Amino acid sequence: MPTITVENAEACQTFEIKPGESLLVGSEKCLSRAIPVGCRGGGCGVCKVRIVMGRYDSKRMSKAHICERQADAGYVLACRVYPLSDMRIEVVNQSQAEKACLK
Repeated sequence: MPTITVENAEACQTFEIKPGESLLVGSEKCLSRAIPVGCRGGGCGVCKVRIVMGRYDSKRMSKAHICERQADAGYVLACRVYPLSDMRIEVVNQSQAEKACLK
């Protein structure tokens, strides 16, 4: 099972994720609310994180929530990402993510 390390401003937490589970579901099961939770289906953009390291599969993400520059910078929606290896992710606030689109 892949090990996921979640970094945010306050702490660094680690959990294991089952094959076929999204980052968001795995985080909810193991770390409660380490990643913000919204609609759980890619419609709201609340669970936006940045992949620092690791391989993953993903389902389609709306360009309304992940612009091309954000995608290039590693931003994804945790509800649409399925880890294939150990990963390191960063929980970001919305203003950080928006800046990636403006550059």
